[in-house]
Amino acid sequence: MPLAAVAAAFATVFLAELPDKTMLATIALVARYQRPALVWLGATAAFGLHVTVAVVAGSAVNQLPDRLVGTIVTLLFAFGAVAMLRAARRPTVDVEAGHEEAPPSAFRVVTGSFGFIALAEWGDLTQLATAGLAARSGSPAWVWVGALVALASVAALAAVTGRQLVRRVPLGRINLAAALVFAALAVWSLVGVLRG
Repeated sequence: MPLAAVAAAFATVFLAELPDKTMLATIALVARYQRPALVWLGATAAFGLHVTVAVVAGSAVNQLPDRLVGTIVTLLFAFGAVAMLRAARRPTVDVEAGHEEAPPSAFRVVTGSFGFIALAEWGDLTQLATAGLAARSGSPAWVWVGALVALASVAALAAVTGRQLVRRVPLGRINLAAALVFAALAVWSLVGVLRG
């Protein structure tokens, strides 16, 4: 069960976050600061905060009756599928960022990246999905691990190869794949509610 919770959280969050504003924001931060490892460190710390809040909220929701929790989770995943389908239809965003004249300190890069990502991602779709997975899985700590590793992986991918990825794989296709994952999770959750 723990491995399944980690895998479900990783797959859901990774696919949903890959084409999201986090990747673009990380690319912009790397372009601005020219220090990918420090940007990644700040972004990952922000994700740690978000995942913790989501798992705590999901665990609290899990105290409710099973049928109600299942319905809430189904609605969250269905909302996620619709949001990702809408995102797949949007035109892609070209990220252009300027460079600072004097290189910023490591502390400034990490805290700036943390603050930017923490604010940009608050109440994000993946935070809601993580809460839903934590509520449904019965293994919230393992959902936390899977979600955090997925978010840290997307940030690392963006920091290292983000520009090339966005040029080669249309974000619409990635969004569509994420929408299909959310739709499948919504159906899985609905089946659980109906069997309940």
